[in-house]
Amino acid sequence: MGIQSAMFSGVSGLNTNAQAMSVIGNNLANTNTLGFKGARTVFSDLLSSNISGSGGISQVGRGVNVSKVDNIFSQGTFETTASSTDVAIEGDGFFLLKEPGNDTAFYSRAGAFRFNEDGYLVNPEGFHVQGKAYDADGNLIPADPTDIFVPNAGLVPAKATDEMTYNTNLDAASEIPAGGWPAWDPNDTGTFNYTASTQIFDSLGEPHIVSMYWRINDPATNTWDWFYEVPDANGGAGLQGQGNPQLVFGADGTLPDNNGDGTPDPVVGVLPAIDWQNGSDPTNLTVNFDCTQFDSDSVVIAQDQNGYGAGNLTSVDIDGEGTVIASYSNGEKVKISSLVLAKFKNPNGLSLAGSNLYTATTDSGTPRVGLPGPELGNIFTNSLEQSNVDMGQEFVKMITIQRGFQANSKIISTVDELLGELINLKR
Repeated sequence: MGIQSAMFSGVSGLNTNAQAMSVIGNNLANTNTLGFKGARTVFSDLLSSNISGSGGISQVGRGVNVSKVDNIFSQGTFETTASSTDVAIEGDGFFLLKEPGNDTAFYSRAGAFRFNEDGYLVNPEGFHVQGKAYDADGNLIPADPTDIFVPNAGLVPAKATDEMTYNTNLDAASEIPAGGWPAWDPNDTGTFNYTASTQIFDSLGEPHIVSMYWRINDPATNTWDWFYEVPDANGGAGLQGQGNPQLVFGADGTLPDNNGDGTPDPVVGVLPAIDWQNGSDPTNLTVNFDCTQFDSDSVVIAQDQNGYGAGNLTSVDIDGEGTVIASYSNGEKVKISSLVLAKFKNPNGLSLAGSNLYTATTDSGTPRVGLPGPELGNIFTNSLEQSNVDMGQEFVKMITIQRGFQANSKIISTVDELLGELINLKR
């Protein structure tokens, strides 16, 4: 009985080392698999049997067994790529994906994503990448993650301008214009001190030019008047007039701090409704004058307006914060969605689902899902995480497993010889 028990111990050793070799083979086979996490085999001895002897009760082992195959979730190295939708995670997080028509959540470290023909961000197997969507104002929608989707057909609609800002310095050394006073004439440079123009858009996306004119009213009180000219769509005189309120600068050349926050407040003027006479909606335009009056040449330091024309989708990229941004031919960049990451208390409890995917189990626990960051992991674009398998270490393990297999085979062959001697005793 004891000799046969030794044979079965050898058999358990053969089986266990063979399974360990399968794990090593799988690791080596996936040395070039994106986001692959290598595994290791943990052995444990089998329950021992009790034998009685003159010295009392003793225990004899019955062999070896595979206790656990652990996945090693160490960080893999990054490969730089040319695709702006390739992303890699630095940290413990996982990308969240779902199969079309299936609510089961899958998790992955492989970030080789692309947009399919329907406009969904997918992995090579067609699983939809999940993220938190932005609304039309560029704010994250407080809802569960959804498929990241970019409409890739048609035009992005135009947005009519309803606000303009001028950051302008008006020369403190300016004198009251002599020509045409007190009337203002946009065609007579003697009736104003400085002018600047800005392109704005109507509700159809057609561009128009709005011109502003500044004229000093009273150098003693640092008071300026401003005027506007908006030609109509047919090149006619359109809208002209004097705006209000006036610009009144302090002795330091800045506008008053009406809010008491230590910062000069812009002067806000509102133009009458502009009818472009081209079928578009009338434009109600607010103008912010963030101006100064320093002893320097009059100059527009910066100007801005919040409208744009219609545009075609030109590209979709993912930035370093995991935000999916659509770029259009009109120069607009629209935030579509933000990638979300999931983090598990026990990632070793995840179940392998193939194709670089995992599923959650009771052992892994419920994932913490959120935006990329120090807790869940940082996002790197134009990068892919490589396999964390160390080939040198795997080959060393292969040698030890091979020797273990050979040793256990020797146990079986030796026991066979011993059983042969027992059978020969009868001769």
